[in-house]
Amino acid sequence: MSIVLIAVIGVTAVLLAVPLKSLKSEYGLYLGITAALFIFLYGLGKLSGILEAIRQMEESIPISHSYLHSLLKMAGITYVAEFASGICRDAGYSAIGMQIEIFGKLSILAVSMPILLALLETLKNFMKM
Repeated sequence: MSIVLIAVIGVTAVLLAVPLKSLKSEYGLYLGITAALFIFLYGLGKLSGILEAIRQMEESIPISHSYLHSLLKMAGITYVAEFASGICRDAGYSAIGMQIEIFGKLSILAVSMPILLALLETLKNFMKM
């Protein structure tokens, strides 16, 4: 049901921002940023359920804590980069939004390197057998 609430808030913010843009464009932008921040913070509230599911996975599957931690970091980087990029694009700064997306992708690549190296080491050991 929370998706319905978020959808209503988003659509309402857009419907209010469109007429405000014709009066003063910055008011529409402020309203859009406020709605986006509210939705972002509401999404962060859902993070406790995700963390609990990850804890259950760690208990049931013998997997290194660092792998799941890296996956969570990657998801967080993606969410924050998309959020910031969207705000920049809405404000008319698409170039900055694209740079944020590129930096987010590079950050995900950097976080995933230890996992990739561990996978390659596992393959190397498997090939020796």
